Amino acid sequence: MPPTRTPGCFRGEALARLLSAGHPTVSQGKIPMLLQEKVWLISLVLIAAMAAVFLWVAAGAARQADAETVQQRAYRLRTGWFWLLVAIIVIASATTLTALPYPDHASPPASRVVLRATGAQWAWTVEGSDIVVGRPVEFQVTSTDVNHGFGIYDPSLEMVAQTQAMPGYTNRLQLTFATPGTYHILCLEYCGLAHHEMMTDLVVKPN
Repeated sequence: MPPTRTPGCFRGEALARLLSAGHPTVSQGKIPMLLQEKVWLISLVLIAAMAAVFLWVAAGAARQADAETVQQRAYRLRTGWFWLLVAIIVIASATTLTALPYPDHASPPASRVVLRATGAQWAWTVEGSDIVVGRPVEFQVTSTDVNHGFGIYDPSLEMVAQTQAMPGYTNRLQLTFATPGTYHILCLEYCGLAHHEMMTDLVVKPN
């Protein structure tokens, strides 16, 4: 695979490719939502909720009440939140720690394809052999300037995997592609004015 440095508008180009390929979701006018957009919407909802709580507290600040009654109500509320947090931690621990030790999915060096992915403001350089369905791939990800988020999206714009691209350090990401097609590499960490244009394509061939 020759080195690639392909700038451009990720969302616009990716959606145009899906539309030209007759992707059913896009052809029906249903535009897939990127992970960043979902996070942005969730952030807006949380900000609105915090603003509503602030306004509710501010509106009630002028009301007078017995100090002991308010204190008891606050203690009950705090106790309830405490036990709710304990329950969440116990459930999360029980559902995740039981899987330890996690299995080692590392493939033998001789059987995997190694790709060198280097991030630089504002493009990716990907060097290595062709990618084939079913054959393990190791992405050796680094950066020449600042931190970048290395995110791989499938042809329908769903995130497949991600890691960090950091200057002076190489992260290794192992992945086996199950479906052929044109995948997309997108920077997930703000890295400057043209951050949104930092993308390139990755072609996975059928076996």
